[in-house]
Formats: sequence, structure tokens, C-alpha cells
Amino acid sequence: MNKFLKNNQKNKLYSPVKLSSHHLLSIEGMTKDEIQKLLDRADFFANLDRHSDTKFLPGYVVLNVFFENSTRTRVSFELAARRLGAEVINISLINSSIKKGESLLDTASTLNAMKPDLLIVRHPHSGAPLLFADYLNCSIINAGDGRHEHPTQALLDALTIKRRIGRLEDLKISICGDIANSRVARSNIHLLTTMGAEVRCVAPSTLMPSNLEKLNVKCFYDMDEGIKNSDVIMLLRLQNERMSGTENPSEREYFKFFGLDEKKLSLASPNAVIMHPGPMNRGVEIASSLADDPSRSLIKTQVEMGVAVRMSIIEALNFTKNQT
Repeated sequence: MNKFLKNNQKNKLYSPVKLSSHHLLSIEGMTKDEIQKLLDRADFFANLDRHSDTKFLPGYVVLNVFFENSTRTRVSFELAARRLGAEVINISLINSSIKKGESLLDTASTLNAMKPDLLIVRHPHSGAPLLFADYLNCSIINAGDGRHEHPTQALLDALTIKRRIGRLEDLKISICGDIANSRVARSNIHLLTTMGAEVRCVAPSTLMPSNLEKLNVKCFYDMDEGIKNSDVIMLLRLQNERMSGTENPSEREYFKFFGLDEKKLSLASPNAVIMHPGPMNRGVEIASSLADDPSRSLIKTQVEMGVAVRMSIIEALNFTKNQT
């Protein structure tokens, strides 16, 4: 490789994105340009050999604070931070003070005293990451808060689609399932509509939020109509833990009307791809044969893209904070 190419590769290797905020609390409010730059940077990381020298953040301290269990998201954030050279501390909440009655504000004060550079927080209540952002001096990433948002999931979903299809604009994307309780659905709606996709929400009436059309989406209560000619079918888990009980459908009935099988998939675009943020309930949201079909299913790719996307976000938040 000649000197010019070596220098160009080196410059591209360290090309962090500057955002409008040194926190990532939601997709709502982000510009198309910010989203595009994060996706481009994540795409660059995804194309690198995982042993490439990307340790741009030596001495950078990251706290993973999860008030809800999530192996997939927590491990993905930890791998992303470590590949950037950061120190990662996972806070165990099983024996934490909050389990003993400590308030969220007192927990925030305690974490702030540790002087981390970044706090990654998942919490069962909407707005908890915003509270941490108000009281801590470090950057905050929302790793999922209640029914509100899950911004990094939407970004990795977008990267997965772009790498497979090549674009987001003008795609027909059907989000199917428990829309009412899904923070993943909300973040994806904000991102995909911002990027110019046609978004359809497909769910039983008991699992469809009211006034959803205000977010520039089309709502369908029939699976066949909702996925007709779609380019992407994004399935969601039934979140029984967030339901009051009356809206819980039986698994057999749900799969019959809203689970994806070969017959329903035949109504979508001939090259339609399938996605699911996980954890996945086979035989409820999706037939196993489709979940494991490498020609249609992008579910494993979504997991893979999570690390690259979170690398781009962590790097961008550090760069943004240092530039302000």
C-alpha cells in the first residue's frame, strides 16, 4: 500500500461524528443528517476486521447500569466500548442499593461521584435516562426506558436494512406486533419516517396505540393488508410483562392472525426481508422456518450490527462533549 493510501486509511479510521447533544436519549428530535452520519460511521466499523486498532478512548470509563435484564444489549455495549479501548464496569443491580429502597436521585448522585465518562442505562420507567442526564456530569445513552424509546436498537435496525437493501428512503416497512408496549417500535417509527421510509404499523386493536397516525404512519389491523408488498417486515415480541391482562391474546390465536408464516410472507415483496429485535418467541411472532432462513431473515445480522452502531455512538458522544 502506498503512502497516500496509508494516510487516507488512517485519517478515515479516526473520523468521529459530532452530534447536537453529548447524550443519546431518543431518536425523536434527531436530524436526518445526524442519523445518516452515525450510520455511515457504524458501517465503516462493521467493515473493519474486529482486530483492527480502534482503541481511540483509553482511560474512558463506561458504566453499564441495567435496571432490567438484557444480555444482548448489555454485552453489545460492553464489546463496543472495549473495542474502543474504554474501561467498562457492569453495575450489578441484584445487590444494589436501589433494591434496598434508595431513590433514583440518590443513585444518580452516587454514580456521579464515581466520575464516569459515560453511563449506559436501561430502566423499566420512561424518562429515567433523562433524569440521569439532568443530574450527572457525564454522557448518557438510553438503552431502553419503559415504553418510551430504544434509540440504539433503531439505529442498528436501520444499518441492517441499509447494508442489505442499500437504502431506507421509499422502502415499505411493516412493524408488526405489540406496538402499544414497544419502545423499539417508537424509535423505529421516528427514525424510519425521518429517513423517508413508508412505515406501516400492524397489530390487533388492543395492541395498537391511539392517534398513531400523527407520527406519519399507516395503521393496519389485518396482517395480510399490513404486509402486502412490504420490503421489510419487522416483528415485535408480545410483552406480556407490560400488559394489564385484558389485552393478552392466546399464543395460538395470535400466531394464526399476526404471526408470520410462509403464507403471509408470500403477500410481501418477493425479496422482502424479516427482522426481529429479540428475544424471539418462535411459533408466536414467527415460524421457526422463517426465523432461520438465511435468504430472508436478518435477525442474526441485527445482533452483529449492534456492536458497530454502538461503537459509532460512544465515539460520537465523547467527541461531541469534548467539542462543546
